[in-house]
Amino acid sequence: MSNEPARAMDELFEGDEVREVLREAFYKPSPAAVPKPVQKPLVKAKRKAKPKPTHYEVLCISMYRDDLSRLDAEVARLKASGHTKMSRSGLIRFALDHMDTSKLPKAY
Repeated sequence: MSNEPARAMDELFEGDEVREVLREAFYKPSPAAVPKPVQKPLVKAKRKAKPKPTHYEVLCISMYRDDLSRLDAEVARLKASGHTKMSRSGLIRFALDHMDTSKLPKAY
């Protein structure tokens, strides 16, 4: 071996023993893996889809927090007075049925 470290390293890796170890350990084809049987994921049986209702739609509207608080307070007051099934949408539907748009200011 040489006294120079770089040359000593080259001489070390030039040997047949190193090549054989590399060939056997790193470059040898791996044994054929036995394929695992494909398992289907467990899925709950889906129910038949019910037809969507056509008499209403779900929608999203924006309201100021103060208005929403007033609406919730009215719903709570109505529930306390016996209208146990009252909801936000029920109160809005009632208001739509009984409002007089002729009295509505243009800048509302």
